[in-house]
Amino acid sequence: MLFNEMKIIYSLFDYTGNWSKPYKENGYDVRQVDIKHGDDVRLLEIPNRSVYGVLAAPPCTEFAGSGARWWAEKDDKLLLDGLELIGALSRFVLITKPVFWVVENPVGRLNKWFGEPKMYFDPCDYGDQYTKRTGLWGKFKKPMKNRVEPIEGSKMALIPPCENRQELRSETPLGFAYKFYEANK
Repeated sequence: MLFNEMKIIYSLFDYTGNWSKPYKENGYDVRQVDIKHGDDVRLLEIPNRSVYGVLAAPPCTEFAGSGARWWAEKDDKLLLDGLELIGALSRFVLITKPVFWVVENPVGRLNKWFGEPKMYFDPCDYGDQYTKRTGLWGKFKKPMKNRVEPIEGSKMALIPPCENRQELRSETPLGFAYKFYEANK
């Protein structure tokens, strides 16, 4: 592929780069945007070339059902901050009109503002041996499943408190990333 012909993929809130990894490996122009890399999605400017795809895994802290017991006690500002990120990525998709776009988030309350997901999956549906029920919203082709036994169970709850616990819990499973790429190249 010539540089001018490279398809642009925006990978939003992708600190680890797992989700965009198959696209990078296959010659796509991947633009990884994450606040931990110094890039804020709310300040993302519209590119001067067409966007082929948008992958988005916004922070789930205010949306995931695993934190439901604390929702009533939390300041509404935290929820509004989370919704502001959803609004920023939605505007980016609306303006750039990519061929495909997808938003990922664990089961929780995001559907109250974003509607019902197009599909749900567990990492074990795509070859990783654990569960973490996750919703996908957007315009994309559903990846073909390659289910394995979830012998690790729900390992997210087993990650001990540590400095990078949030990153470990939010990593996109590589089995899913590759299957998603195969369906949406």
